[in-house]
Amino acid sequence: MAAVARMTIFARATGRLAALGRRVVVALLALVLAAAALGPGEGRAAVAFDDWLAEFRAEARAAGVSERTLERALAGVAPIPRVIELDRRQPEGTMTFVQYRERVINNARIQKGRRLLEEHRALLSRVEAEYGVPAEVIVALWGIESNFGENTGGFPVIASLATLAHEGRRAAFFSGELMAALRILDAGDITPEAMNGSWAGAMGQSQFMPSTFLAYAVDGSGDGKRDIWRNRADVFASMANYLSRMGWDRRYIWGREVRVQNGVTTSGLDERRPLSRWQAAGVRRADGGDLPAVAIDASLLKMDDGRGPSYLVYDNFRVLMRWNRSTYFATSVGLLANAIRS
Repeated sequence: MAAVARMTIFARATGRLAALGRRVVVALLALVLAAAALGPGEGRAAVAFDDWLAEFRAEARAAGVSERTLERALAGVAPIPRVIELDRRQPEGTMTFVQYRERVINNARIQKGRRLLEEHRALLSRVEAEYGVPAEVIVALWGIESNFGENTGGFPVIASLATLAHEGRRAAFFSGELMAALRILDAGDITPEAMNGSWAGAMGQSQFMPSTFLAYAVDGSGDGKRDIWRNRADVFASMANYLSRMGWDRRYIWGREVRVQNGVTTSGLDERRPLSRWQAAGVRRADGGDLPAVAIDASLLKMDDGRGPSYLVYDNFRVLMRWNRSTYFATSVGLLANAIRS
């Protein structure tokens, strides 16, 4: 009897162990599948942050960044959990162009843009004459990017970029931006304490990434620094320089809203036609008038799959998309510029 009892107890124990083993295997399998689903670079970095930072510091030193800059910029830098949270948060839903336009272009922003255009008329006129970019386009970009310099971001750029370079989804990209930020500090354009920006490292009133700053920021005031955080002469000149270098053509506008007949189905930036052909196809100005008799190619954008407004856009529109690769963004900059100029 005792032997049977012992065998029963053993069988029960063995069964519990087997069940536990199955649960462990299932849990481990779930962890493996979850890690695979994250994809490369999306899980927590294998190297501890301090070890990674020490290695990056050595790379920056070898690349020529001064020891003084490295010590001042990297001392005490720690990961920012909120940056990782924002980087991984997925946008919810889909915004139509009309919804986006109403969000970024409103009467208050138009009125403020007009006031600031007049307030800085002399400076903006000088920048326009030098770079060939209309003053109202600069003001519109300024308004949409940072609400005319009011919303430049409150994250320390070095710590944000270090966080993303260590643990973010695009480690190589953000490592390059962090190196660029250190070069900016090494040049003396800004101090580490004043180098603030968005959670992703976009900086100043123009919201330049560090690599964009190095390539296109200019000293518009002549004080020897490129200060896109506080110096509006530098902000305006840097924005205009970028657009000019991207190919802005001062002879033309960005585009215009148009009326489209139902039979016109061809649209999109890949389709370029002379204005005369769009005219022949039945495309007209928004007020019903004929298109300009100008020898220029244009593309037709029918927003929200034809349910929203339509626009004929020129190469200057493509220049705006080099700034931000979004048709919503580029169109809204153009529309806000039109409203500010009116």
